This record gives sequence, C-alpha cells and structure tokens, in this order.
Amino acid sequence: MGSLISLLIIFVLSVLITKIASQALMHTGLSKDASKFQARSAFTGVGFTTSEAEKIVNHPVRRRIIMALMLIGNIGIISAMASLILTFVNPDKQNIDNIIRIGIIIGSLAILYALTKSKWVENTIAKIIDKALNRFTSINVKDYIELLDLQGDYEINVLNVNKESWLSDKKIRNLGLREEGIIIIGIKRKNGAYIGSPHADTKITATDQLIVYGREKALRNLEHRKHDLAGDQEHKKAKESQSIEMKKQDAMDKQSFQ
Repeated sequence: MGSLISLLIIFVLSVLITKIASQALMHTGLSKDASKFQARSAFTGVGFTTSEAEKIVNHPVRRRIIMALMLIGNIGIISAMASLILTFVNPDKQNIDNIIRIGIIIGSLAILYALTKSKWVENTIAKIIDKALNRFTSINVKDYIELLDLQGDYEINVLNVNKESWLSDKKIRNLGLREEGIIIIGIKRKNGAYIGSPHADTKITATDQLIVYGREKALRNLEHRKHDLAGDQEHKKAKESQSIEMKKQDAMDKQSFQ
C-alpha cells in the first residue's frame, strides 16, 4: 500500500510541477498553449524541436526553467516506474488485490484529470503559483487573468486561419470584430514574424495565427465561421447579440449609479 500511495503522490507532484513550470514560462512572454506543451515535453524528456523550443534556448530565464524541469522529470519518471513495479510485484498478494490497485490508480488519474480541466481550479492554482514566483524568484510576474478579466466569459485564444476561414484575405477594418466584442491582440505570420496591436489596414492571410481576446462563445463561433454567405449571416447575428449584451451592461451601469 505504501508504494501505491507513493505512486499517487508522484502523479500529483508531476502535474503540479508542470503547472508551475508552464505558469513561469507564461510570465516570460510565452503563450499559454506553448508553455504547457514545452513544460510537458521537458518533463517527459520528449524533446520536440519547434520554433518555441528555439525561443526557450535563446532566453536565459526560460532555459533555466526547462533545465530544472528536465532534471526533476527524469527523477520523477524513474521514481514512478519503481513505485509502479513495487505496487504489483508482491508474491504474497492475490490477483484481486492487483485489480483493486489498478482501479485505484485509474480512478485517481481520472479525478486528477478532471481537476486539471477545471477553470476554477486552474485559476486558483495560477494565483498561488504567481504569488510564490513573485516571492521566491526574480521572474517578472503579472496577473494577466486579473488584468484582462479572464475569470468570466472572457478569454485569450489563438485562432488558426485557413483558406476557408471567414477571416481570410480581409483587412481588419472590414471585419467589424469589435462590434462582436472581439479584439485582435496580435498576428503571427507563417514566416515567424509577429505583428503586435495590428492596425486597421493589416490584411489577414490564410496561414496566420491570430491572438484574440473576447467572450468564449464569440471566439468559438469565429473560429468555425466559413468564408461564405452563411459566415456573413453569423457575423451579423454576432453583432446583434453583442449589441444586446452592451445595452444590458449599460442598463446595469446606470442602475449602479442611482
């Protein structure tokens, strides 16, 4: 039983360590998705070669984070394998005991997975990690969740543009995304170039990645919107929906001042 408990503790610590590392990488300017991917890659020792990996190697703070994560990951994986073997290799135990052990491991992993997918848990852990990073490290920590009001329906996401996308081959001024409550924060080109705070005449191409800010539902709708008449109709409906939402917000603001 002791080896089983050790295995579960290693699982929990592994998730927590990669979460801390990904949060630290985010505070060095790396995107959320890239931070998670690189943290998990380093911890497991997979070592994918990507443009983000090159950015990490060339950044002194990110490089230190990844080096520490690789060292801890190797120790953690070896410990997990040893605990897993000890959990099942016991001649004095019956097969039914092994089935119970497998059930406990699967159930624990399922609970752990569910917790990692919870936005409330993620935001809570992120705040705790931010405070720890701010206190014990020299990383410039900013609470982006609070600054951008990401606790409600709002979020920052990356949208991949292709030839069928409603966004493709249009200038920002012609999209009317602000009328949908969506803001384009930046554009990453296929050649690696990044355009921060793009102006109205910036044209979106079929291979761009857009960093956008807005309501989750609006961003999902925009991501799947096609370059056709139906897409134009969805844009019109999204503007009407945002207009209604803004009127409700204005009414609430007026009541708060009365």
